[in-house]
Amino acid sequence: MKYEIALNGRSYEVEVEVSRPMAMAEFAAYQPAAPAEPAVPAPAAPAAPAFTGDGEAIEAPMPGTILKTLVSTGDTVKSGDVLVILEAMKMENEIMAPRAGRVTQLAVSKGSTVDTGDLLLVLA
Repeated sequence: MKYEIALNGRSYEVEVEVSRPMAMAEFAAYQPAAPAEPAVPAPAAPAAPAFTGDGEAIEAPMPGTILKTLVSTGDTVKSGDVLVILEAMKMENEIMAPRAGRVTQLAVSKGSTVDTGDLLLVLA
């Protein structure tokens, strides 16, 4: 059967093939043809830097991308200072210092992708 469909001001001709109905058992057992070539596995993402030294590890609360790091190794911060801006689901999230201290390790940089629990920085 041929149909003419209008979509966004353009006209399209569509041909529909009628076939026999498929029972639910047949549908559940249906397996599409396997791909011609096996898929090549994607390369593994580099491991996140490990927590080194003394201090409190500040971890990513959610997966996302680092938009900006506002501190460097050696900087002194106060409680509530913004350390990193993390983009997740098109929202900018400010990661703040839970207490005063000194940044002893910065594990991320602008553009880094992080997962929940990945190390962002260490605060001593």
